[in-house]
Amino acid sequence: HLVLPSVVGSVAMTVVTAATLCLNLHRIVDLISAVTPFLIVMVVIVVSYALFNNSGADTAALEAVAVQGEKAAGHWALSGLLYASFNIAVGFPLLAVLAGSDTNLRNTTWGGIYGGLGLGALIFLLNIGLFFNIDQIQNAQMPTVLLAKGVGSWIGVLMMVSVFCMIYSTGVGMFFAFTARFAMPNTKKFRLIGLASCLVGLLLSFAGFTKLVGTVYPLLGYLGLALIAAVLVYWLRNRGKPSVAA
Repeated sequence: HLVLPSVVGSVAMTVVTAATLCLNLHRIVDLISAVTPFLIVMVVIVVSYALFNNSGADTAALEAVAVQGEKAAGHWALSGLLYASFNIAVGFPLLAVLAGSDTNLRNTTWGGIYGGLGLGALIFLLNIGLFFNIDQIQNAQMPTVLLAKGVGSWIGVLMMVSVFCMIYSTGVGMFFAFTARFAMPNTKKFRLIGLASCLVGLLLSFAGFTKLVGTVYPLLGYLGLALIAAVLVYWLRNRGKPSVAA
């Protein structure tokens, strides 16, 4: 959308992600938390505009266009389940780190409930907005940015910043949680492993965003289902028992 080589965005994201990993955990959480309200406001603005300024095509025509696109699974219900599972899988590592640093079960429980409901509501709104404009955005790699440009050029720029922030917050969370499995945060070893991981991520980014989404997302969705099952079994076996923190 900025008419720049994709490598520019990949390198920029690698640099800011690696730099963020050099900070302590609380600073990382603060940075991710700071961009969240901005993302929510942008999604609401763009979706509201998209709903009231679509092409006017009936739902049958839009459905015909939608079913032509690539699918994560053979059935829409399984695709939806995989997407929800995918979100859990990619967020789980950082959530585990955060929950482990807070021994207040009430805080972590309600944080999970509010976070899940908020994410679900945003995904629902965004998908409704995308569906009613599917005939205009079906071939776009970043459909939300294309919708935002319809509101105004400056809104399009803000949405590009929003998408960058979305990728940034996800990337930092994932790379932090991955690196924390091999070294203690705030150490030289942690920073070196984090930098090496980011460089590997940079190389993988050259496969192309659409290709990665079409192959990696469904795989992570299935992985997420296994993760959910494991957590559920653990909870069933250990409910009622005193926690380690207690």
